[in-house]
Amino acid sequence: MSTPRSRPAAPRSRTPVKARLRVAASRTPVKAKLRVAASRTPVKAKLRAGAKKVVLLSGGNPQIAKGDGDAPVAAYLAALPGWKSPLATEVDALIVRVVPAVTKAVKWNSPFYGVDGQGWFLAMHAFTRFVRLTFFRGTSLRPPPPGPSKVAHTRYLDLYEGAPLPAELLSWIEQAAAIPGWMP
Repeated sequence: MSTPRSRPAAPRSRTPVKARLRVAASRTPVKAKLRVAASRTPVKAKLRAGAKKVVLLSGGNPQIAKGDGDAPVAAYLAALPGWKSPLATEVDALIVRVVPAVTKAVKWNSPFYGVDGQGWFLAMHAFTRFVRLTFFRGTSLRPPPPGPSKVAHTRYLDLYEGAPLPAELLSWIEQAAAIPGWMP
């Protein structure tokens, strides 16, 4: 029968703890040192450097933090890739022109448009090949927008690259803003 061998105890170092930490730090990989240095960079310097880049989700839909007001919606519109940004900006300007007291917000990575006390009447979302406008009470509009939905009362309008805005869009926005909208 053999008895298990025990390892000899490691000799205790007489080097002070601070000196051992300095030696260990000098062996730290350069990437780790850069991460530590970057974490010490002041927040204002990071913002000036543009460290916060907008992430594009599937279909080129920008990931924008939830928020109320014009600023988050403007950030969403600016972050849209390619032809979608000018088209969505044109639709946004049309909505503001037709409904001057419009309330804006970004929820679920989509701009929402509403009227105080009446709820949301329209939302916008980017997909790979089109920008979709969702009219929450679209079945009440005359004529209703062309895109059917599985959700009762909701209708869609898909806007494609190079295609003109439909002539009925102005009327649909006016009608949608005048009726009670969707309240989450």
